[in-house]
Amino acid sequence: MVAMAGAFAVSLAMAPPRAQAIGCLSGAAAGAVAGHVAGHHGVIGAIGGCVVGHHLAVKKKREEQARKLIADYDVAPAGSARQAKDAAGIEALARKKVDVAVQWEAARRPAADSPMGNP
Repeated sequence: MVAMAGAFAVSLAMAPPRAQAIGCLSGAAAGAVAGHVAGHHGVIGAIGGCVVGHHLAVKKKREEQARKLIADYDVAPAGSARQAKDAAGIEALARKKVDVAVQWEAARRPAADSPMGNP
């Protein structure tokens, strides 16, 4: 029980800003339990869980952002500034390796062996 309290205190001290704290806190709680069960390493588990939880929360947030941009791109008038801005946002997320954005960009790009591909 002391290890759990210590792990929670450490996770709060190391917590990222509030917007990203949910991923850290839930990951820290799960990591503390797993670390405690695996050999009384609750604090180490909490720290690892915080890192993993934060990473997964950021990944989920970026995927949601990419889906929203793709939906906005699809309803924006063709050639509009809004569509160009949405495309730029999707491309930026694709560079960050967000799966939804990478797939959208790949589907949008013509194949190299097609007549419309590279001249």
